[in-house]
Amino acid sequence: MLSYRHSFHAGNFADVLKHSVLIHILEHLKKKQKPFCYVDTHAGAGRYSLTAEHAEKTQEYVQGIGALWQANNLPPVIDAYVNVIKEFNSQGDLNDYPGSPLIASHLLRRQDRLFLYELHSTDIKLLETALQKDKRVQLYHEDGFKHCIGLMPPVQRRGLVFIDPSYEVKADYEQVLEIILQLYKRFATGTYALWYPVVERSRINEIEKKIQASQLNNVQLFELGQLADSREHGMTASGMIVINPPWTLNKEMQQALPYLAEQLGIANQGNYRIKQLKDE
Repeated sequence: MLSYRHSFHAGNFADVLKHSVLIHILEHLKKKQKPFCYVDTHAGAGRYSLTAEHAEKTQEYVQGIGALWQANNLPPVIDAYVNVIKEFNSQGDLNDYPGSPLIASHLLRRQDRLFLYELHSTDIKLLETALQKDKRVQLYHEDGFKHCIGLMPPVQRRGLVFIDPSYEVKADYEQVLEIILQLYKRFATGTYALWYPVVERSRINEIEKKIQASQLNNVQLFELGQLADSREHGMTASGMIVINPPWTLNKEMQQALPYLAEQLGIANQGNYRIKQLKDE
């Protein structure tokens, strides 16, 4: 059984980027009245306490959501993100952090549907509790990589597939693209959002090359780094690769990423990248 627990990392700089992009995509999909589906291949526990032992041990959230909590004049996409997190902290203090499935369930409408996969035996129980028997949700104690393909094309014919593995298994770097290509073949008009960590830059370079050589169209990359690339152990940056993104996303991130690099960077090493990997 995999050992990765997101409770050690909730609310860190990677989550800031990941969930800012997620919220913007969901709000864009909601502009049309027609229903859509949200598929989360690695849903996690759903809700994380920032005052619990795991979060307090690493303190990663301090240079993530913590650095933005009381900030003023935020870029619009970051302001929208912070406001959503504040809705999970009604007393005003930053105590809880919602994962992607709770953010999605909070934002989606009655007519929309959520399909959530989580393989970890502890996190699946926590997620079930956090969702409080939401009738819009189908929850699966399964490997999202193996089972989400069968959902495509969705009944709604509109949707977002959110792919956020831990990359604890190195094969994930190759498998994510294989899965996306299979999903895209079945549902080419869907939006796909892939999160990746930068631990070894060569792995990300390889993913980019494979995307550029693939049949995918309209692919954008948004990356935020706290530190310059390094051969030392640990994540220095992370990014989102979005297929069929909202037309508004690139413009929003052009404003947001320079701000985040300055505010969340460490020792003046904050950095960012915006790249059109494939044209429409």
